[in-house]
Amino acid sequence: MKITIYQKPTCTTCRQVFNALKESGVEMEAVNYYIEPISAAKLKELIKKMGIKASELFRKKEEIYKKLKLSEKEVSDDEAITLMIKHPDLLQRPIVEKGSKAILARPAERLKEIL
Repeated sequence: MKITIYQKPTCTTCRQVFNALKESGVEMEAVNYYIEPISAAKLKELIKKMGIKASELFRKKEEIYKKLKLSEKEVSDDEAITLMIKHPDLLQRPIVEKGSKAILARPAERLKEIL
């Protein structure tokens, strides 16, 4: 079964996970979501597969998170998805998807959960 990694190639954790997938020899596809944006429907599907609220994927240390004052308000899943599509820096990474399961592979050791 093919694995897809949604990543930012310059991110250290993304590189660790990508290399671990390559070394494991699994068939995989790497998506740089800064170049190939994740659609709202796909992001909604990934969040459902992870079994979390969309806002749990926010990168809370990012400047845009602070600028939008997201810590001060309740954000619906649809709002969070819209914001992450509009501002990719808000999205935690890497997200690894395999079949009916997806995980946030942070730290990189979490990759074992999906292999």
